[in-house]
Amino acid sequence: MSRRPSPAVTLPPMHCTAIAGAALAASILCTAASAQHPTQQQDAAQPMYVAPASTAAQEQIAAFTLAPGLQCQLVAAEPDLCNVVAFAIDGKGTIYVSETFRIHDGVFDTREHMQWKDEDLACLTVQDRIAKYEKYLSKEIPGYAKFSERVKVLFDDDKDGRVDRSEVFASGFADLADGIASGVLPIGHDVWFTDIPRLWRLTDSDSDGKAEAREAVFDGFGVHTSLIGHDLHGLCLGPDRRLYFSIGDRGFCVVTKEGRTLAFPHEGAVLRCELDGTNLEVVHRGLRNPQELAFDDFGDLFTGDNNSDGGDRARLVHVVEGGDSGWRQSYQWITEPALRGPWNEEKLWYPHFEGQAAYLVPPIANFADGPSGLAIHPGTGFSRAFAGKLFLCDFRGDAKSSGVHAIELAREGAGFRFAKSEHVLWKVLATDCDFGPDGALYVTDWTQGWSQPGKGRLYRVYEPSARDAELAKTTRALLASGVAKKTEDEL
Repeated sequence: MSRRPSPAVTLPPMHCTAIAGAALAASILCTAASAQHPTQQQDAAQPMYVAPASTAAQEQIAAFTLAPGLQCQLVAAEPDLCNVVAFAIDGKGTIYVSETFRIHDGVFDTREHMQWKDEDLACLTVQDRIAKYEKYLSKEIPGYAKFSERVKVLFDDDKDGRVDRSEVFASGFADLADGIASGVLPIGHDVWFTDIPRLWRLTDSDSDGKAEAREAVFDGFGVHTSLIGHDLHGLCLGPDRRLYFSIGDRGFCVVTKEGRTLAFPHEGAVLRCELDGTNLEVVHRGLRNPQELAFDDFGDLFTGDNNSDGGDRARLVHVVEGGDSGWRQSYQWITEPALRGPWNEEKLWYPHFEGQAAYLVPPIANFADGPSGLAIHPGTGFSRAFAGKLFLCDFRGDAKSSGVHAIELAREGAGFRFAKSEHVLWKVLATDCDFGPDGALYVTDWTQGWSQPGKGRLYRVYEPSARDAELAKTTRALLASGVAKKTEDEL
């Protein structure tokens, strides 16, 4: 019989209760949401390393491997952007990027601090995690305030496909509790931004490329230190016009606008809420580190979930309401009697097989090694051969073995099966990908390694034979003008 992990709970307002160890229970106050932060924080960033301009980015393109019929051009490079984790493009082609400067300088990895592993496992709130830092890192803490996460905005003023200028849209995200700037999404005058422990709404009312106001819509993500990169990310707008986002297994204890407490401290999940912040809820739980989210034309939601380096494999996940993928953060540290405990012993990460634990929604397939950015072909700009395919970034720390896959899925019952895949863009250390209003695929390049390189590139992958099709032109114009004031007949 399969051992089902103990469920997370939804509790009365302002308190979280969870089990740590065999029978340890604690009830503690969660951080209240919707805190307002002064706008002058965005100017508080300290000098951080950004590499100077060079010809390296343009030269690197020659080493890329592209699918037949595709070409690649450089859109932007350092110093206009660097250390890019995620990006998004609005309907007018303006590009927003989230940049990190806090990896190992305020954002930690338990594997490098094993002396606090047990205390980290016992954390139930962000405050618990901070208390642990204050215990073990009291002398170093003041120095971490020098490093701030930030959002930048890139402009192509002359519409020639190259970025002409960049602005710091918002910075000053340098609290001890802050994680990695891992998600950004423009919607109207607002730019949503994920940075543990908060989901932010940044507002640029006068469209000058700088956020005049910021609101912490929710607070309480990142209960554990866990592993680098297991952060708050995956922002996307659903077909129900709700905001969807993901959190890795750093877990969360968050109070909703209505006063409910969502306590899922030991696992990753996909969540959603209305654009005014109401009705926050968990969609799918039991994930380890789901990075990006993407909807297909029929409203099905997908993500890539990373493996634990314990003999398991990464997974393509069909995100479904009420789903549980089975991962719990404590599995990371189990070594006996079997590595990763039930995760490996009971094959919880396998695609469906007879006798599998019945509480699971099994993955579609085991695929990739470092799934990160994810997008689905929108229908114009590329040839029909790419229609409906998932474009998944595979980040492996080395450009030679990293890049972007195009994945074809096939319907199977109420779910999907893996059909085939191909390399769209390879030999690039891709962190994120997205389609622009011109129908081209845009890809960010970390350039090297796992630590912040002080560099960053943005490439545009396009199909010359398809990019000037009449439908692509019409779509580009429609997205630029917006649809809010269109009549039903026009739409």
